[in-house]
Amino acid sequence: MMKKSISAASALAGAIALVGVLAAGTARAECGEDWKQCAGKPWVDGDVMDTPLGSKWWPNALWGEGDQAGSTNWYTKPEVVARALSVVRAGKTYKLGHEYHSGMPMFGERKWVIRIPASPTGGPFGGNRIVWHDEFLATEIGQAGTQFDGLGHIGVQIGADGDKANMRFYNGYTVQEMQGAYGLQQLGTEKLHPIVARGILIDFTLVHGDMEHGTCANMDDLKMVLEKQEMSAFQFKEGDALLFRYNWERHWDDPTAFNQGTPGICMDVARWVAEEVKAGVVAGDTWPATDPVPYPDEPACAFCIHNYLQTRHGIVTQENLRLTQLADDKAYVFAYLYSPSPIRGGTGSHGSPIAVR
Repeated sequence: MMKKSISAASALAGAIALVGVLAAGTARAECGEDWKQCAGKPWVDGDVMDTPLGSKWWPNALWGEGDQAGSTNWYTKPEVVARALSVVRAGKTYKLGHEYHSGMPMFGERKWVIRIPASPTGGPFGGNRIVWHDEFLATEIGQAGTQFDGLGHIGVQIGADGDKANMRFYNGYTVQEMQGAYGLQQLGTEKLHPIVARGILIDFTLVHGDMEHGTCANMDDLKMVLEKQEMSAFQFKEGDALLFRYNWERHWDDPTAFNQGTPGICMDVARWVAEEVKAGVVAGDTWPATDPVPYPDEPACAFCIHNYLQTRHGIVTQENLRLTQLADDKAYVFAYLYSPSPIRGGTGSHGSPIAVR
């Protein structure tokens, strides 16, 4: 994002700043200042406040203690991969990633800088006089443009500020265990499996129209969307990739508008994703893919759906996708293919996922 634009971080800070405006002693202000007062909030699980998310989430109930692959474990199961490939009929492919360039929307002060070191970079060599170009790239490679969040990206602080032994991520891994100057020592992107999923587009614009930032779609909306997509009887299954369309893609060429905030899904949809579907991937056409910024009527929610899906359940996220092409073709079910770059110690991955129908 350009410095002149309204950063996503500023939008989030503005939402959280509303907490301070509320009268001292109200439940919301207490929740903003003290996570132990957040019992009953949408992002809280269980009836104890052991953590800011409620009950402890480790070891992971599906994949067990020590697992670092999370929901990508579904794609080691032959029946999940076969289900994905079985929906391919027309042989049409869709490139779902945006082009990478320095003017694309970026969160906060992230940058994308590419240079060609001399033109040509090398040569001529040999009797055939070969010449070539290389590139040098400086960026947050896993957190720029069309991006994929690995499980080392989002966590929760439980203890005192700066207490790295009590900053917990997926499966309970701590920052103290993960930290390393040359990449994460645990939960790096190299631990994830290639994704071959049955993909389902859920086009919320069929109910909401083009969604605005700070709004979210709930389960009633989702059911109406499925009805309009003639999928009311559709059977979602474990490992499916769910792609949410809000048509935020319409702002991609205007970083200021794109970063002002985002629409997203409400927490009841997030719970359906994790507890009923047990999705392998969640994705969307916004920079968090799932979270509304700000979350409606809950200013203390700072990307709390990210925390719920990634930190608690280990469900990976694909962000900033091009989904209008699928919607225009009414391509609602397809094979979704993506292999995270095995960046040792990386927090995420760049790349262009594809849909095949």
